Amino acid sequence: MLRVLAVDDEVPALEELVYLLREDPRIEQVSGAGDAAAALRDLSRMLVAGERLDAVFLDIRMPGLDGLDFTRLLTGFAEPPEVVFVTAHDDCAVAAYELGALDYLLKPVRPERLAEAVRRVDEAVRRPSRGDDDASEQPAPDEMVPVELAGRTRLVSRRAVTYVEAQGDYVRLHTDDGSYLVRMPLAALARRWEAAGFIRIHRSTLVASAHISELRFDGGRAAVQVGAELLPVSRRHTREVRDLLVRRFRHTEIDQQGRDEDD
Repeated sequence: MLRVLAVDDEVPALEELVYLLREDPRIEQVSGAGDAAAALRDLSRMLVAGERLDAVFLDIRMPGLDGLDFTRLLTGFAEPPEVVFVTAHDDCAVAAYELGALDYLLKPVRPERLAEAVRRVDEAVRRPSRGDDDASEQPAPDEMVPVELAGRTRLVSRRAVTYVEAQGDYVRLHTDDGSYLVRMPLAALARRWEAAGFIRIHRSTLVASAHISELRFDGGRAAVQVGAELLPVSRRHTREVRDLLVRRFRHTEIDQQGRDEDD
């Protein structure tokens, strides 16, 4: 069963699209968003929560972030949903398909034409990806997190995040360029980013292990150096952090020995 998101800035059009999609027996869940920025936030929340999103049915001409720009941003996600455009404009079809859109529907939407688009989504979702057998356990090369800045949506690369702090119902992502507040639980983010090398060092702190340059002990207390920041490690997590750094050192030593032998 499919889980989809409908996006349109016109309320009557959005309500009709949601209604038609819910009538299709192949669709399990339909969510709605009034613009592309809200859709990005919904998608990010779903991914962090471990929820699946199979397809986005969206308009093209919307205020702020339009449908084409939204689709370009999806390429930054590890597992982007399929895209089906539902629009009154017939002059963007070429650009839409160049961006990898699965289908392009013109308003007013005919139920039988929407059913055909759903069929294509269903086939695409069922189709196995290349390399699934050996890549299923591999972490995604990167992931983009949408953040709101002065009414604009910006995508922050996971690779750029050095550490994360919990702040109530939010987390603050720290990068070399600044910090960004995102509404999501730290525990969910820790589970999602564990395979990418992020490690919990405190109940309120998550660190990208690749950015740890030093582990310090002072009076029985541990701390890690991450860039210019010295971050405390709780007693509960000290052994895990120490073991991680020891394993990294050993791997680095083995790799260096291998290179020396090749020389």
